[in-house]
Amino acid sequence: MRIELHEYDSSWPRQFAGQADRIRAALGSRALSVEHVGSTSVPGLAAKPILDINVAVADTTRENDYVPALEAAGFTLAIREPDWFEHRLFRGQEPAVNLHVFPHGCPELARMAGFRDWLRRSPDDLALYVEAKRRLARQDWARVQDYADAKTAVIAEIVARAGV
Repeated sequence: MRIELHEYDSSWPRQFAGQADRIRAALGSRALSVEHVGSTSVPGLAAKPILDINVAVADTTRENDYVPALEAAGFTLAIREPDWFEHRLFRGQEPAVNLHVFPHGCPELARMAGFRDWLRRSPDDLALYVEAKRRLARQDWARVQDYADAKTAVIAEIVARAGV
């Protein structure tokens, strides 16, 4: 399978804002933070046209506190990862969304936001990341996750420079 990258779309922030409103309406004060992360959150960065959104809740293991509300809002629970910060992944449609739910204070929340913020400030690392993504997207992959895993080295290099 080939990964389809799209040029940065200036409507992505607006799409995020609509999804953030939807999430906050569903969860109320249980949504301790809602952030646009991933490639669609960085102006100028080519991306798969899927919004990545991080949501922090008090305790992801207490699924009754948030899963029914997110499902009622149209998100589908797709993955539980108890060994990775008790992460839960929901998928949404129109626009396509990967909704990542982490417990409040999880270091992955800060790492992902820090990576986003660094790419917004560092044209050199933004160019390095874009080039790596384009090169990898031209290859054939068995799974999208294999493409994501192949970006690990360049992400680690950039994260180290960013200090996050």
